Amino acid sequence: MDEGKLVVEAKNLTKEYKGFKAVDNLTLEIKEGEIFGFLGPNGAGKTTTILMFLGLTEPTSGTVRICGFDPVKEPLDVKKIVGYLPENVGFYDDMNAAQNLRYVARLNGIPDEISEKRIEELLLEVGLAGDKNKKVGTFSKGMRQRLGIAETLIKEPKVVFLDEPTIGLDPEGTNQMLDMIKSLSTKKGIAVFLTSHLLDQVQRICDRVGIMYNGNLIGVGTIDELAKEKLGLGAEKFTLEEIYMKFFKQGE
Repeated sequence: MDEGKLVVEAKNLTKEYKGFKAVDNLTLEIKEGEIFGFLGPNGAGKTTTILMFLGLTEPTSGTVRICGFDPVKEPLDVKKIVGYLPENVGFYDDMNAAQNLRYVARLNGIPDEISEKRIEELLLEVGLAGDKNKKVGTFSKGMRQRLGIAETLIKEPKVVFLDEPTIGLDPEGTNQMLDMIKSLSTKKGIAVFLTSHLLDQVQRICDRVGIMYNGNLIGVGTIDELAKEKLGLGAEKFTLEEIYMKFFKQGE
């Protein structure tokens, strides 16, 4: 990996539940401005990993640092610098877009005089400036996802975690979302940690990917590196889906 400031550093990270290792000895580094795709089937350990990174569950062993902070010992410091967009993002449907963002800003201790300008800028950035006074309950899935991106950015995070951000979107909405995710890296220098089952989209925007299987990180690198490792040829010869399946077949 190229030189750059590390925003995520996990070393030998393990999480056990009654003897079952949901995550087993995970070591991973992600740098500032990188878009990292985190792949694997359901039950592979992806969600558990994210919960440990966010300080929402404590590892059994190993360490993780988010911009130098320990999510276990310094959870509030971590929460100030990370954004998280779950697969099914929740809002107050009887409030409008601006009100929802203002509420989140206040929860994060951002004064109204600062958040008001930020809210206007973010709604413009995600294409919702003309809808800021509409109740979120009337929003389409794509509009809710775009508002979710604005919500994750309200505290100007250093790293954002996006869980299946394009699920349920039509082609136009998907393209808009992928462009927004790409801009987080290129325009804002934010690291993006992305989980998705849509491998063509991951291949389109991610700088590197990691593949989880049965709690283990079985592959990590650029798509070209993974193609050469498992298939002996460059990524231009294969889709990410073919590379992904090759890792599973050799790991079984």
